[in-house]
Amino acid sequence: MTEIKSDSQSKSEKFLKGTFILTVASFVVKVIGSLNWIFVSRILGGEGIGLYQMAFPIYFFAITISQAGVPVAISIITAERVALNDIFGARRVFKISLGLMLATGIFFSLMTYFSAQWLIDLNLIRDARAYKSVVALAPTVFFVTFLAASRGYLQGWQRMTPTAVSQIVEQIFRVIVMVVLAGLFLPYGLDWAAAGASLGALAGAVTGLIVLIYFHIKLNKFIEKNYAGHLDPTPQSEKESTSSIIKRIFKLALPVSVASIMLPVVSNLDLMIVPQRLEVAGYSVRQATELFGYLNGMAVPLINLATILTASLAISIVPSISEARALKDTARIFRQTAAAVRISNFVCFPAFVIIFFLATPISSLIYNAPGAGPAVMISAVSIILLGLHQVSTGVLQGLGHTTIPMVNMVLAAIAKVVLNWTLTAMPEFGIMGAAWATAADMGVAAFINLYFIYKYIGYKIELIQLLKTIGSAAVMAAVVKFFYDFTIIKFGSEIFSTFGAIFFGALVYVAATALTGGLLKSDLERIPMIGRHCANFFRRIGIFKD
Repeated sequence: MTEIKSDSQSKSEKFLKGTFILTVASFVVKVIGSLNWIFVSRILGGEGIGLYQMAFPIYFFAITISQAGVPVAISIITAERVALNDIFGARRVFKISLGLMLATGIFFSLMTYFSAQWLIDLNLIRDARAYKSVVALAPTVFFVTFLAASRGYLQGWQRMTPTAVSQIVEQIFRVIVMVVLAGLFLPYGLDWAAAGASLGALAGAVTGLIVLIYFHIKLNKFIEKNYAGHLDPTPQSEKESTSSIIKRIFKLALPVSVASIMLPVVSNLDLMIVPQRLEVAGYSVRQATELFGYLNGMAVPLINLATILTASLAISIVPSISEARALKDTARIFRQTAAAVRISNFVCFPAFVIIFFLATPISSLIYNAPGAGPAVMISAVSIILLGLHQVSTGVLQGLGHTTIPMVNMVLAAIAKVVLNWTLTAMPEFGIMGAAWATAADMGVAAFINLYFIYKYIGYKIELIQLLKTIGSAAVMAAVVKFFYDFTIIKFGSEIFSTFGAIFFGALVYVAATALTGGLLKSDLERIPMIGRHCANFFRRIGIFKD
């Protein structure tokens, strides 16, 4: 259908465009969020922030249980129906999911509201003043479940712009309301001020939902124009009952939800194990707390920042793989999986080099904590492995195997606990042992994922391509190390030496990958906005051939 083709680029370019859009949005959201805490901290102070943070885990747990996995499930099913031109079925899935989210949203909102006092009475929330913040967050759970369903449906159509725009608008309004209400309620006490800040989440969710409604209207107009002949029920969609659709949503969503819960579970296990084992290694309680802060409060955020693109890639590849699977286009599944892994390696290896070789200066410049250098340095290994884990998880989810990544995360978490217990207690490792355990956690999950991808589609990592990327990263590492060491002695400027090393190292890396063939012309051209311009430049200077 020519009208439909004119609405989009090639299927391969589509998921890369979605990745680019989500990456930019994630970066903007993180920047706004960082600025937010500067303003809110000045208003609430440490004590007020503490009250807010006591309430937030309750809210986070409620939204994780109520909607985690739903966007992935709806995205998978919608992409399948759209691929088969079953537009009636795709719309029906969305309507059923909204009804499901209405029920779970109301239930978990009420649970959050009524559990507030109970959690205080049981001393699970240690400060009774956090009650108002929990109550203020309760209605947000209801709206967030609708956000999840709406984003999943739009992602199933491979439309990532709605998710990106709604995330940015949601964050902007969240920040504005947090700052304004925290300031307005402060004269009534810190508990009221923290509750006012908590209402920012509600404002963000409501405005984010309004944005998505606008994009749903646009999508419906597009459907009416381009799919006019496919709006009636197909024999397959007529036969499928509401209960079977709900059952499939749960079957796909539940493993993703459990995997999401694993993240805070593993964090809590770290909290229980790492400081205690550091004390066994000979550190005082105060030293152990400081080292734990270096790892979880400084190294981990840097790793997450370095993998923003691969996290976005994992989201955008799910509906793309699902669509290809519905069409039984195994060649396309293979090509997109290979492209995703190549892009993950292309981005993650230089990020690893920068953070590994500049760990101490980066820790000094960002956190004013050079002591975090060793933890940051070893944690850099996790960047490559986390990128592979995210992308391989997205591929498996797109193939409909959402249970496999969940089981792999459990196995990886067990390995992490064992290594945390063993390595962290060794004086020669200390906090670096915990960092190695985190890297192993990501590695175990990633490589088991890759095994199952090989089992289902026959894909295995392109060894020659990987060696070219590693070689280019090694050249970059030499340039970064030399530039930093030379300029820090010559000029003594930490800022100039660090950022100069990053800039020149990145240039050398791109040039090296292009020269060795580690960067494919086809992959570069598919990068939105800048890809074709870069490919044309490399062709003019003779690196790429026509």
